[in-house]
Amino acid sequence: MAQEAQDLIAQAQAWLAEDPDPDTRDELAKLIEAGDTEELGARFAGTLQFGTAGLRGELGAGPMRMNRSVVIRAAAGLAAYLKAKGESGGLVVIGYDARYKSADFARDTAAVMTGAGLRAALLPRPLPTPVLAYAIRHLGAVAGVEVTASHNPPRDNGYKVYLGDGSQIVPPADGEIAAEIDAVRSLSDVPRPESGWETLGDEVLQAYLERTDAVLSNGSPRTARVVYTAMHGVGKDVVLAAWERAGFPAPVLVAEQAEPDPAFPTVAFPNPEEPGAMDLAFATAREARPDVVIANDPDADRCAVAVPDDSVQGGWRMLRGDEVGALLAAHLVHKGARGVFAESIVSSSLLGRIAAAAGVGYEETLTGFKWIARVDGLRYGYEEALGYCVDPEGVRDKDGITAALLVAELVSELKEHDRTLSDLLDDLAVAHGLHATDQLSVRVEDLSIIADAMRRLRERPPVTLAGLRVTSAEDLTKGSDRLPPTDGLRYYLDGAYKARVIVRPSGTEPKLKCYLEVVIPVADGTSELADARGRATEVLTAIKRDLAEAAGI
Repeated sequence: MAQEAQDLIAQAQAWLAEDPDPDTRDELAKLIEAGDTEELGARFAGTLQFGTAGLRGELGAGPMRMNRSVVIRAAAGLAAYLKAKGESGGLVVIGYDARYKSADFARDTAAVMTGAGLRAALLPRPLPTPVLAYAIRHLGAVAGVEVTASHNPPRDNGYKVYLGDGSQIVPPADGEIAAEIDAVRSLSDVPRPESGWETLGDEVLQAYLERTDAVLSNGSPRTARVVYTAMHGVGKDVVLAAWERAGFPAPVLVAEQAEPDPAFPTVAFPNPEEPGAMDLAFATAREARPDVVIANDPDADRCAVAVPDDSVQGGWRMLRGDEVGALLAAHLVHKGARGVFAESIVSSSLLGRIAAAAGVGYEETLTGFKWIARVDGLRYGYEEALGYCVDPEGVRDKDGITAALLVAELVSELKEHDRTLSDLLDDLAVAHGLHATDQLSVRVEDLSIIADAMRRLRERPPVTLAGLRVTSAEDLTKGSDRLPPTDGLRYYLDGAYKARVIVRPSGTEPKLKCYLEVVIPVADGTSELADARGRATEVLTAIKRDLAEAAGI
């Protein structure tokens, strides 16, 4: 056997010797016995990198997979970071979803925190991520951990870290925690007692549900009829409790997707945005004939909305995240909300128009609620990937439960006037121009394809896209006085219409994501809207085609 292969086998055997999980020990032992150096090479090619999104990856044995050994090291690094910041004895609250191994990872984290001299409290069972985000500030914790891979494929899991302000980490905290993780030499150096942490009761969940009262206006109508899917995740029970508390009619559940199931058997990807994911919800809606369809992703921090539309096959149309973002902003303005409205740079510029017309503050941030939640004076924040923060004093993160409540209240208020969400979108287009958005998203097996596309666009930036002149080409790695550096490119286009394009690698999936927006003026009211939407579709399609060619994808 070549020396390189021998070294790889030795590395795997050393990992195997201290792996605390019989499942991954068995898996790794079989790979070693089979001499599968190709698979072992992939698993031992480095370590999962801890960043602002924490950890996320495929479950399995080895340092390039999500497993108990990797999680114990991550927890030890976080504990060391907290102690170095003077938080010895502080409380760390830990939540988890219903994915494979989530409960094990949560218990390991509690054990490591306890062994390090911190106090640890586990949420009582798999619960939505927003409940964890709420619990951090409610309990006065110094940090929080949520074990979840959100809407990733079934074989993935993840590890999100929040600090005591209830927001996800941002630099330099991620780098400092990563350095502490790297300093963990052996699992035998990490004390893991068998007990000593607290398992919380339902008091925190009840406090969260009481906090949801703040989202709705006193005396507002509560008549919306809803079909709801939890997408095989943990949202159902909390949504039902929130609905009952608010006085809405009980939602009709998509029965096949109502209960937690880590296999996500009815969908290819448990993400409402993915093709086919909402098919069962739409089938239920054709039977139940509700006013609106609402979906959460598996950890219920995102909220998707669909509306009746006879012009599309199946009779139901998914709203884009930007459309829901604008609808919720308009509703909050109508309710008299003050403060700052914020969004990520990849989201629609319509929010800025709505904020300006209402006389409220407006901010743009980098992608992710770790940035949006930190905006001073935040009253409302959203990003196009179905994330909405409608009660930042309660949850400083995206929250699919409170967003769903606010959607139901808006639908109810519109019903009082024989109007719909689609009617309100038309009104916004007439008032501010039709802001049409789309996305070119390329999932890859080989990450070098993404790097090559970004390099190609930097070396030969497009001069025109869809016949529109590129008037500004901005490399976001350079940062600015308003935005920290990030790996991305932003183009502004002008000509017959104004448009904007942002290209960036996904932070959580092996995807290159291109975010497109075109603004079509609507001069003569709703009669022009159909033509404007047709023109917008043509322009967006042409931008996608030309951008794909320019990026070589």
